Amino acid sequence: MSTGLIILLVVTAIVVAITIALYFLGKKAEAKKAEQDEQVEATAQNVSMLIIDKKRMKMKDSGLPEAVIAQTPFYARMSKVPIVKAKVGPKVMSLICDATIFDEIPVKKEVKARVSGLYITSVRGLHGKNEDPNTGKKKKGLRAWALRKQKELNAGK
Repeated sequence: MSTGLIILLVVTAIVVAITIALYFLGKKAEAKKAEQDEQVEATAQNVSMLIIDKKRMKMKDSGLPEAVIAQTPFYARMSKVPIVKAKVGPKVMSLICDATIFDEIPVKKEVKARVSGLYITSVRGLHGKNEDPNTGKKKKGLRAWALRKQKELNAGK
């Protein structure tokens, strides 16, 4: 056998082994996530709150209790998480928001939220109508700017 064929077989075997390992690790993580979602849903309660501010920030800068920050893994402390500052009753609290609903949360409005501990899982507006975050001004890119300039030049001639 030539050395090129041996190297090809070894690399193929390693790639297959890594693929199989990732498949089983993914299945295990998926089952763990489903179990955690069940626990969060079991302890969730509906709360009325006034949203003051929302940002994506690092855990250590978020204003969450030290016990929460100490329990997070070291690799998660550096990543940015969606944080919502809200007035719940008489207290102003920092809460962690689900990333899928972070853009839907209206700022400076009263909402009815489903909260499990310090984690917001869903939000509904209470007063007024909710604005769609996708409506409004879209960012214009370089192509739109160039077309607008071209139209201005043609109109000036």
